[in-house]
Amino acid sequence: MRQKLVAGNWKMFGCRASVEQLLLDLAAQEYPANVGIAVFPNFLHLQQVSQNLLLQKKWNLGAQDCATELELGAFTGEVSAKQLADVNCSMVLVGHSERRILQFESDQVICRKFIAAQSAGLIPILCLGESLAEREAGKAEETVLTQLNAVLQEVGVGAFKHAIIAYEPVWAIGTGLTATPEQAQEIHGIIRGYLKQHDELIGQSVQILYGGSVKAANAAELFAMADIDGGLVGGASLNAEEFSAICRAAGN
Repeated sequence: MRQKLVAGNWKMFGCRASVEQLLLDLAAQEYPANVGIAVFPNFLHLQQVSQNLLLQKKWNLGAQDCATELELGAFTGEVSAKQLADVNCSMVLVGHSERRILQFESDQVICRKFIAAQSAGLIPILCLGESLAEREAGKAEETVLTQLNAVLQEVGVGAFKHAIIAYEPVWAIGTGLTATPEQAQEIHGIIRGYLKQHDELIGQSVQILYGGSVKAANAAELFAMADIDGGLVGGASLNAEEFSAICRAAGN
């Protein structure tokens, strides 16, 4: 049975003092033992979070991005997956919609980051999702599978033994809109079914998270869907009570 995972993406929020307070607040909450938990701070705060006692509770530390280049070198402003592993990261987001849109990252670039992450021993969380225009045009499935295929055809289905997928409808990120549980389940089922066509066992076992305005109020209903294995949480992950409530919903 697939374990539920709740991953908190802190995005470009926080300073050292506020991160320290958030960590204290998170430590004061209760969490279910049967749920995996990960936090994804800004690059600047990775080491601060890494040294925190939360990680001794077997929480995972992740980064929000990594370079396409694995080896260290003259790449100003970039951070290698090897460097992320050196500060105890075990996961990294690749292909988040904000990077696809704001940094114009192509499927090919995202594939290279996926490969770099795995080469450094990190678990990539491959983010997939359609825009509102694509959904309204009936192209949600086509868009998501095109994004998935860009990686799948390059690395093979075997790579997904050590990867996670996050479905994040672009129209439901930071907008307050949320896909209904049925809408989310439909795409999750399509993704899982497509992977099962390539390898039944991998398709059945891969974790697929939902990301798109997940909150305590809607988490239980979303996580009850057959193919939703947890959440990639944005704004709500910056509130300790809200985040822990989402984790408890996953545990139930």
